[in-house]
Amino acid sequence: MLKIGCHLSASKGYLAMGKQAARIGANTFQFFTRNPRGGAARALDLDDIASYRSYAAEHGFFPILAHAPYTLNACSADEKLREFARNTMADDLARLEHIPGTLYNFHPGSHVKQGPEIGIRFIAEMLNAILKPGQSTTVLLETMAGKGSEVGRTFEELRAVIDRVEQNQLLGVCLDTCHVSDGGYDIVNRLDAVLDEFDRIIGLDRLKAVHLNDSKNPLGSHKDRHEKIGQGSIGLDAFERIINHPALRNLPFYLETPNDVEGYAREIALLKSLFHEE
Repeated sequence: MLKIGCHLSASKGYLAMGKQAARIGANTFQFFTRNPRGGAARALDLDDIASYRSYAAEHGFFPILAHAPYTLNACSADEKLREFARNTMADDLARLEHIPGTLYNFHPGSHVKQGPEIGIRFIAEMLNAILKPGQSTTVLLETMAGKGSEVGRTFEELRAVIDRVEQNQLLGVCLDTCHVSDGGYDIVNRLDAVLDEFDRIIGLDRLKAVHLNDSKNPLGSHKDRHEKIGQGSIGLDAFERIINHPALRNLPFYLETPNDVEGYAREIALLKSLFHEE
C-alpha cells in the first residue's frame, strides 16, 4: 500500500484533517504545528486529539508529519532567535506526545555568514537541549536545496549534526525531492547512486519520510521552487521510480506541491496509479 498524504491546514483540528485526508484518498497528512511564519500555537484540544486517534486507527492511517514553522532558525547568529527556535520546538515536541509516534520535521536553518561548521554546532546544541529519552516523536532533519547559507544542503552536513546529538536515536531525515534535485543530487538519472550515497553517509535506517515535490528549476540550481508532480524538471517517470524503489516504497510520502486540496486529490490518485502493489 502506498503511504501517501499532503499538507493540510490545522485550523479546524486533527479530526477535521483526518477526515479531509480520507476524503481525498490519503492515509496520512502533514500540517504546521502553528502559523508557518511563527507565533503561538492554538490551545490543545484533548477531546479532538482523542477523536482523531480513534479515527486514524479505524481508517488505517500511517504516522502523521508535523512541520515546524519556517521562521525557526536554530543556527542564527542572534542568540535570541536561537532561543526562540529552541523554545518553540520544545513546546511542539511536548504537545506532540499526545499523538505518540508522530514525525516532526524542521529545516535545519541558515548560518548567515557564520559558516556551516558553526551552524551545525548551534543546531546540535539546540537538539541536545530539547530531545528527551523516551519521547515518542522522531525529529527529522530535512534535506535542503542549498539556497543562500542553508545548512543541510549535503548529506555530509546532516550527518555532522546527527553525530553531535547525544540522543540521536530520536533523529531521522526527511528527503525532499525538489530540494535534493536543486541541491545537485541527480534523482532522475542516478537514483540508485544517490540512495547508495545517502546510505553510506547517513544510513537508510534514518530515512523516515519523503516530501514529494517536482521542481521548477534544473538539477543543481539551488533555488527551492516546488512544482506539481510531473510538471517540472524531475518528471513523472522519475516519481514512478521513486515511489516504487525498494529503499523508499514503504516510507510515508507527503506532497507539498503548489495545489489546493482538490489538486492534491488528483496527485494522490495519479501516484496511486503508478504504485506497483506487491
